[in-house]
Amino acid sequence: MTERRIAHEFNGEELESVLVTDGSGEKLPTVILIPTVMGVSELEIGFARNLNAKGYHGFVADIFGKKFHDAPRDVCFGEMNRLGGDRESLRGRLLSILEVARRQSEVDPRQVAIIGFCFGGKCALDVARSGADIAGVASFHGLFDPPGLPPQKIKAKVACYHGWEDPMVPPDAVVALATELTEAGADWQIHAYGHTGHGFTNPNAHEIGIDGVFYMEAAARRSFASLYLFLDELFG
Repeated sequence: MTERRIAHEFNGEELESVLVTDGSGEKLPTVILIPTVMGVSELEIGFARNLNAKGYHGFVADIFGKKFHDAPRDVCFGEMNRLGGDRESLRGRLLSILEVARRQSEVDPRQVAIIGFCFGGKCALDVARSGADIAGVASFHGLFDPPGLPPQKIKAKVACYHGWEDPMVPPDAVVALATELTEAGADWQIHAYGHTGHGFTNPNAHEIGIDGVFYMEAAARRSFASLYLFLDELFG
C-alpha cells in the first residue's frame, strides 16, 4: 500500500489531496472521499486504506486548502461556511477535484465513485446533482439541503446513510431529498439508523461538543457494509 500527496489548486488556492493505492500502479476503480468539516485527516485516510483492502484506490480530497490541514475547529467551521455559502462555486471546486483524481495514472477515469462525511456528504450529493458522469455517490451523515441551482438529471447512483436522530437533518429533510432524487431520475437508496445522530462513523465525534453528534458503532459497521455492497454493484 502506498500513499501519495497530490498538489493541485482551485482559483489560486493551494490544495493537497492524498491518493492511497495498492502500490501496483494498476488502474483500478477509485473512490474519492470528501472529509468532514475538519478536512483531510487520519480518519478519512484510514477509511481509504480500508477501501484499498477491498480492491479500490482511495483519493482523499482536500476541499479547504493545504493551509487548513490540522487547523483549529473554529477555523474549519469558518471555511465550511465560506464554501457552503456559494454552492455554485463549491460545485466548480468539487468538479475540479474530480478531474484531478481522474488524471492520476492509477485511476480508471470511467470507474469513479464519490463518498463524503457530514459536510463532505453534502458535497458528494452536490456532485451527483451536477449531473456528473460518475458511477455513484454515497453520503454518510451528510447534510441534505439542496444547492438552489437549476436541477440536472442525476446520472450517478445515490446511497445515503443517515442517523434518524440527526438534529441537522430532520425527517422532513429526508423526505425532501427522496423527492428531489426521484424528480432528477436518480437510482437512489436511503438507509436510516435508529437511535443514531450526526457523525456516527467518527469515533471522536463527541469531542465536537454538539448535542446529537456522537459515534455509533453499529451504524458505522452497518453503513460501511452497505457501502461495500453498493461499490460491488457499481464496479463488480
